Amino acid sequence: MRGTLAALMVAVTSMVALAFLVPLALIVKETAQARALAEAERQASALIPVLALTTRAQDLEHAVARTEAGRRGLLAIQVGDGATSGRFRAPAAEVAKAATQTRASTIELPAGYALLRPVALDGGKGAVIEVFVPSADLNRGVTASWAVLTGVAVALVVGSVLVGDRLGARVVRSARRLGTAATAFGAGDLSERIYPEGPRELEQAATAFNAMANRVTRLLAAERELAADLSHRLRTPLTALRLSLDQLGPPAEQSRQALARLEGEVDAIISAARRTSGGARSCDAAQVLRERLAFWSALAEDQERPWELAGATLPVRVPVPAAELGAAVDALLGNVFRHTPEGTAFSVTLEEGKDSVGVLFADAGPGIDDPWLAVERGTSGAGSTGLGLDIARRLAESTGGSLRVDRSALGGAHVQLWLLLK
Repeated sequence: MRGTLAALMVAVTSMVALAFLVPLALIVKETAQARALAEAERQASALIPVLALTTRAQDLEHAVARTEAGRRGLLAIQVGDGATSGRFRAPAAEVAKAATQTRASTIELPAGYALLRPVALDGGKGAVIEVFVPSADLNRGVTASWAVLTGVAVALVVGSVLVGDRLGARVVRSARRLGTAATAFGAGDLSERIYPEGPRELEQAATAFNAMANRVTRLLAAERELAADLSHRLRTPLTALRLSLDQLGPPAEQSRQALARLEGEVDAIISAARRTSGGARSCDAAQVLRERLAFWSALAEDQERPWELAGATLPVRVPVPAAELGAAVDALLGNVFRHTPEGTAFSVTLEEGKDSVGVLFADAGPGIDDPWLAVERGTSGAGSTGLGLDIARRLAESTGGSLRVDRSALGGAHVQLWLLLK
């Protein structure tokens, strides 16, 4: 943007400078020529009183030698009878023609201009005074004046560029700070704010950004509190359930263990909802899968479900928090247990590519009739909330990845959670 403003200032200032300096340069040249011709006219007029007193060649040569043009050999006099003093540069015909006129005339020659000044003498005689003006005298001072004008034009352009660059730097600095703040806020730094400065429009944009950031922060805080409160309400029925299981004695030990794991998950949800910082933004996907499959394996064993975890032996880093990836895995595995009959086999595969990591869930159940409808938030064709696939989809899209649903080799649903590596 600063480069664009600088180029604009150069273009505008250059056009303005040319519009004024070109005519001014021509006027300077014409003024120098007019000044040289006027000086020639003055020197020619200085000899008219001498011609009125005498026409002797010796006196005329002495008078010519006392003038500047005469000392430079640029002045000549011709009296009507043919006597001359100095060397004429104008053609004889032009000199004869000038003798018959009453006003001075100027003749352009290859090396300059010749000023012919006729003088009327007593006795009906006349004389012609020639003052030759070389081209160097005509353009004397023009080059220096043009150099000064060029320097003025360059100074104007450079000054305008500096002023435009300072103004552009102020605008660009404010816009860059606003963009940096928006990027940081979008990346999860909810404390990011910007001090309003710069042009009035950018100050208004910065003020609006701060107001928006404060509003979003308050809404997210309220949402976290609501999620924590809703999760906390589950403690009462869980406590009642634990008391009921305690009364059953040793036969209910397995149920008590499952209840303990459920209480742990509720506690984790409450802690995550209360947490204001984002925590780690990456995790080991293999470790998360091993932990979640260990949790679900007890239920799979109770329901006699064959299952398999493949590709989760070595660490695989993905750019999402472990809690969010675990929530997505739980949501997708919960769909398998909820929407397929007991005894249905399932598998989880971790695939690591060059630019992405895929977590693939396959089951031998009835499959998903409408995959496009299933991934819409709050939509389900199986009587559930319809949020399971949406949770996984939003996690994938947060990395630039995607969620794909098709049919697996086991005959049922095949859900592919692809996470792009940033």
